[in-house]
Amino acid sequence: MARILVLNGPNLNALGRRPAGHYGTMSLEQINQEISKKAAEFNPEFNLEVEFFQSNTEGELVDRIQAGWGNIDGIIINPGALTHYGYSLKDALIDAAVPVIEVHLSNIHARERWRSRSVIADVAQGQIAGFGWRSYTAAIEILAGLIQDRGTGPG
Repeated sequence: MARILVLNGPNLNALGRRPAGHYGTMSLEQINQEISKKAAEFNPEFNLEVEFFQSNTEGELVDRIQAGWGNIDGIIINPGALTHYGYSLKDALIDAAVPVIEVHLSNIHARERWRSRSVIADVAQGQIAGFGWRSYTAAIEILAGLIQDRGTGPG
């Protein structure tokens, strides 16, 4: 079995009510359902388990990462506004010592200049931005493949 933790930072609980031009119309729960569907399609023998967690507080995200040490094989994170200044979040991701993929619904590089700087990017395997909810489903597919290649999960 491989376990993936999907983390969402501040304001992502308000998806579906935020400006649709940047964030789409789906709620976070609907996005989580799409992620679960994609995970189920990956490889039945791989037995991919996905856990979801959202908080508007950086410390709660750090606590959740630390609680998963040794029990998770990879992390997908949309840090929200913490993308730009979440250094304690960055440290927790480093200490987790698992592959990390950073995702964003909008293309942060095509918006205000300050949004394009990510303090998380250099500790992530990669960043997927600008594809709406599909950024998450692309990330689950890629991360599951990376975990499988590392041999930390079955398969």
